[in-house]
Amino acid sequence: MKKTSIWRQDAQISNYPRLEGELETDVVIIGGGITGITTAHLLASEGKRVVVLEALKVAESTTGYSTGNLYAPVGSYLNVLEKKYDQETVRALTSSRTAAVDLIERLTQQFNIDCHFKRVPWYLLTENEAENAFIQAETETAQRVGLPAFLDETKTPLPYPVASAMRVDNQAQFNPMAYVKGLAAQIAGPNCQIFENSQVTYVKESKTHVVHTEQGKVRAKRVVHATHTPKGIWFLHTLLGAYREYALAVSLNSAYPEGTFWDYSAMHHHSMRTYANDQGEPYLLILGEPHKVGHKENNEEAFQKLEQFVRERFDVKAIEYRWAAQHYKPADSLPYIGRRDKGAEIYVGTGYEADGLTFGTLAAMIISDLILGRENPYAEMYAPTRHNPKKAAGKFIKENVDVMAQYLKDLPYRSQVEKLADISAGEGKNIEMDGKNYGAYRDEVGQLHVVSAVCTHMACLVHFNKAEKSWDCPCHGSRFGIDGQVLEGPAYLDLAKMQDKPSSYNRFKKLSSAAFFGATALVGYYFYQKYSGKGKKSRK
Repeated sequence: MKKTSIWRQDAQISNYPRLEGELETDVVIIGGGITGITTAHLLASEGKRVVVLEALKVAESTTGYSTGNLYAPVGSYLNVLEKKYDQETVRALTSSRTAAVDLIERLTQQFNIDCHFKRVPWYLLTENEAENAFIQAETETAQRVGLPAFLDETKTPLPYPVASAMRVDNQAQFNPMAYVKGLAAQIAGPNCQIFENSQVTYVKESKTHVVHTEQGKVRAKRVVHATHTPKGIWFLHTLLGAYREYALAVSLNSAYPEGTFWDYSAMHHHSMRTYANDQGEPYLLILGEPHKVGHKENNEEAFQKLEQFVRERFDVKAIEYRWAAQHYKPADSLPYIGRRDKGAEIYVGTGYEADGLTFGTLAAMIISDLILGRENPYAEMYAPTRHNPKKAAGKFIKENVDVMAQYLKDLPYRSQVEKLADISAGEGKNIEMDGKNYGAYRDEVGQLHVVSAVCTHMACLVHFNKAEKSWDCPCHGSRFGIDGQVLEGPAYLDLAKMQDKPSSYNRFKKLSSAAFFGATALVGYYFYQKYSGKGKKSRK
């Protein structure tokens, strides 16, 4: 079994330079995933000078760890959103996502990108008769907003019985890593400079912004945070919940079903699809078992549950690949895409939930239109500056109370071992030494890797991820490698190594951060009372 994304086997190797020295351009894009590279293409094709800064390798972070499915429906479910908003909002949501899938298809054809793009049906199904009413409601909403949706009842290509199924035709699949790497190769040039291994460490905001990396800087009037969640400390982080989700690619002894399948139960689902690589070898992909980042002590359980799920329903020959991906849930169920503040030239795309390939492409369409001064029919609906206190209050409070609880839970710091010698090979443990908080991992050959356990974003304490061998922050989703390097999330800076400098940020910053998010949660509670109708009685 390979502990990596299946998409790597068919994606070309990229080799863009590291940024060194100083540049000036029109737009700096932080992040080389589907949002960043698509935005770069749309801007460069209109004559804008663009610089893309990728901390690792193009398309090898979040984009390269998705399932490669493209569809108009969403994981927060259409009938739920229709009740929360209205039919026109859901129609705009599905129309915008359909436009994004169509753009991916056009670019694939325009640049002849070998990424296995194809149109397939998408299914929402349940094995439980008690859930039939939900499938019926989802079908009716999909039909009302113009999707090619049909209630197939029990007819699906799956080898196990279902109680009810909805089918939406003309959705799509592809290899996301191959697509984004292929698109990047087509657009890279004097007008679109792409840099890899160029981690952004700071953005100095001014009339002309200055984006700093370890070995260079870029000046531009416009900056796009295409990093899945914006870098730095933003109020927007209080509206997002960070989650990990797990995936397997398996080989079967039986036929492979054609299509994308969501097996629904109790407001959650497992996602399945088939993928045949460049050699024609087929695999079944299965994704599910989400949980909040840094909250699950034994991440291996998630893979075990996925394996149990797929083995109970298919004749599995072998588990071939396994990996995990991250997503950010927005407070009011719609992504945040556009200007950070009204009139600002700082742009963001985030809150895609588990629908990032389609929403990331849509974000590129909206952000590029804003920068180019063009009207976009969906910009207002997705704007980060929108205010939906009634729609967002409940999740807003829940996420920020949870953040505050994580801060307080780790005060005082609890060592998991008394000394470094107590850590076995393959283990990562939190430990306090000389009044400082550390995370220590001993690799398979016995070498210790000791880093600060204090997240460089807002001083929450990181927890070890056993399945992926990383240090994960339970507050806002920053993740770090065993050497402290930033892998994901809003943190700019790596975790300090033990030999570098004092790492604690002291308790003052930690308590200040807790106080800030506690106050934020209380403000959210006020708006929840005021706008949701809960406080009407007390205001009489």
